[in-house]
Amino acid sequence: MPENLLKSYRFRVEREAKWRELETLISRAERQGLSSLTAEELVRAPALYRACMSSLSVARSISLDANLVAYLESLCLRAYFVVYGVRAGIGQVVADFFRREFPVAVRLTKWANGLAALLLLAGAATGWAVTAQEPAWFEAFVDPAMAQGRTPDATRETLSETIFDKPSAADQLAAFATFLFQHNARIGMLCFVLGAAFGVPVVVLLYYNGLTIGAICAVFAGKDLTLEFLAWLAIHGTTELAAIVLCGGAGFHLAGAMINPGSRTRLAAI
Repeated sequence: MPENLLKSYRFRVEREAKWRELETLISRAERQGLSSLTAEELVRAPALYRACMSSLSVARSISLDANLVAYLESLCLRAYFVVYGVRAGIGQVVADFFRREFPVAVRLTKWANGLAALLLLAGAATGWAVTAQEPAWFEAFVDPAMAQGRTPDATRETLSETIFDKPSAADQLAAFATFLFQHNARIGMLCFVLGAAFGVPVVVLLYYNGLTIGAICAVFAGKDLTLEFLAWLAIHGTTELAAIVLCGGAGFHLAGAMINPGSRTRLAAI
């Protein structure tokens, strides 16, 4: 028998019993939960995990059989999540995300979020100014499906009905709100995903979305409904526009990793 095979065989014989014992405990815990383990088994599991980690370290250092090393790596990974994994329930995990992890992520990307907000506002200001000066530009900035009659040619009464919940317009307003939600959700997801394209599509999406908002604002402002429309927008659009800004910020953060990954590969930086 070649020396390396003999070495691998002896190594396995001396330690395999503990590996099998650990694998049995881990498999049962994965299928039935930690409650299926006895108190003695719960106490023994960390010791078996450490023994398995020690075996893995030795196996790597003396270049044993690759299949054996792969088996030990897989077993150690599974054991880690069972022995040291998160014990909190789904409710606690969700609460921790909104209380700590999400605010921290927003703060870490504050400059990217600021850039996203600036582009959205710049687009809105441009769309408002251009449409107010030349209403014909409205059709270039706003899709007819989104406008739904909110055009420069609409009367003040017609525009007013689109922002005040009159019974006769309730169904129309609900349909418009649903359309806006779907539109904004799509824009937000695209802003995040397309950050991988070095951020260029994110700039275009945010600015163009701002143009659309600004053009619609200009239409209402032209009929002396500025405050009424902005109040309606504050109620119906604050959360969605904030979500677009955060998605845009995340996209720019992703773009930053693509542009300047440092000493890492781009995949690792992402």
